[in-house]
Amino acid sequence: MGYDVHITRREFWWDEEDEPICGEKWAAVVERDPELEMAGAAEATVEEGAAGLRYENPLLARLVTHPGLGTEGAWLDWREGVITVKNPDEVLLGKMKAVAALLGAKVQGDDGEEYPL
Repeated sequence: MGYDVHITRREFWWDEEDEPICGEKWAAVVERDPELEMAGAAEATVEEGAAGLRYENPLLARLVTHPGLGTEGAWLDWREGVITVKNPDEVLLGKMKAVAALLGAKVQGDDGEEYPL
């Protein structure tokens, strides 16, 4: 489980009819930002000796400058017009706010609360 925070242009991130963030615009933001890279896939080991988990999305990006996380977890996942981060810390929230400002969007939690830019 966990708590997701979203970069969205929608009134509420779950409103499918409202204005989405275009995948091409998201990719352009990632390409111009030296702190982000388009990863395309994320892998995790559940337990030693068990098969790992792999998630693939061509628009999955990673915050490469996140202190302490390395390749584990600083992921920003674009899906269906919304960029989602699971359990972001203050570093990741700061990057989300900067990205939202570039995209004319806002940062909103699972319950609809907004994080001021």
